[in-house]
Amino acid sequence: MSDLSRSERIRLNEGLRDWLAYQLRQTERTLDELKREEEEDRRRREVARIEMSWKLQPARVEGAQPMLHRGNCGLYRTQLGYLDKEHVVIALEEFPELVMCEVCAPWGSLGIPRPPGQPGE
Repeated sequence: MSDLSRSERIRLNEGLRDWLAYQLRQTERTLDELKREEEEDRRRREVARIEMSWKLQPARVEGAQPMLHRGNCGLYRTQLGYLDKEHVVIALEEFPELVMCEVCAPWGSLGIPRPPGQPGE
């Protein structure tokens, strides 16, 4: 490279700089896209987790029973306290008269028959 004049070396280095800047822009675009895809995957996993969960609405008055909903039920919109099947079984043991939402019908996703006293019997 010492055979090149200073002006030729300047042009070569400017070309290298421009190529590296192009590569950096391409890499940044790729990273941005990968991060968007990762965030979308995380969001989809969270939606799926909620859809496969249940939630327990506290009783509204003293002596009443709580109400069980599917995780994505719009009737009870809390974003906290999602239960897995094991915790639903515990809730059913603790609250044998547990009310189940008529709208989202959580007994179906639990694989249990419609509880006595539920609408449609």
